[in-house]
Amino acid sequence: MTSKREASAISKKQLALREQLWPGVSEYLWDREARTDIGYRHTGYTTMPKTMPLILKIMDEMSKNHPLSSTYLTLWCSTWDNSFVTLSKPREMAYASGFGGQRGEQTWAARMKRLHDLHFIEIKPGTGPLGYAIIWNPHIVVRWHHNHHTPGLTEASYNALVEWALNIGAKDMTGELPSQAISPSLVAE
Repeated sequence: MTSKREASAISKKQLALREQLWPGVSEYLWDREARTDIGYRHTGYTTMPKTMPLILKIMDEMSKNHPLSSTYLTLWCSTWDNSFVTLSKPREMAYASGFGGQRGEQTWAARMKRLHDLHFIEIKPGTGPLGYAIIWNPHIVVRWHHNHHTPGLTEASYNALVEWALNIGAKDMTGELPSQAISPSLVAE
């Protein structure tokens, strides 16, 4: 596992190498921590697990022929780092998820239901049946599916996720599943 000190050392080495390969490019890169005299230069970002590509792959494998990754990523990018999403603009959410046209909202709603059925999110009604969503820790949800042998979750993809998570020091991929961190819908099962 990588400690914070090791991660900082790795980051400094990567920055030094980047500067050697692409000198003076900092002004052209997205840096959420870059500051100016009046505040942060870049805003509108979200924090995301480095394992997200594998999480998205696993979701798509578990939802055979009905990919969930674009819908989930749209939800993730709609939070303010609080795992909570207001779903008051379904047309915009559907479009950002890649679903347009007459059936766009319907397709998006079906993907939302599937994400809910797979326990990646919980949905509460608002002005309509899809009013609000909370996004559960995807590492814990995938681990729960692995323990329950959910169809579509391949051993190869799960093992790749565990390896990647361990390499970056994600401690939520090992040990006991903490009951307080699991979705209430998973605890009931």
